[in-house]
Amino acid sequence: MNRIHVALALSIAVLATVSVPATAATAQQEKMKSCNAEAKTKSLAGDERKAFMKECLSATAAAEPAKVTQQEKMKTCNADAKTKALAGDERKAFMKECLSAK
Repeated sequence: MNRIHVALALSIAVLATVSVPATAATAQQEKMKSCNAEAKTKSLAGDERKAFMKECLSATAAAEPAKVTQQEKMKTCNADAKTKALAGDERKAFMKECLSAK
């Protein structure tokens, strides 16, 4: 009985590690990849490389604009349409344009 439990536990552990598909690289992994490549082209090593990587990774993160949700877009576009006192087809055209803008 004890062997069955051990075999079952090992089987579950193997399946758990094997069944997880390889996912696409995350944004952080992509940043790391590009910063590493840049550090390599600059032939940086040791403390210089460490400082460069820290700066590169934080600069890349700060450069990315915050994503606006559809709900936030709708709220902003509605407020703009109200401010402009749009109605009917004008409002409809404005909202379409506003919501499709990135």
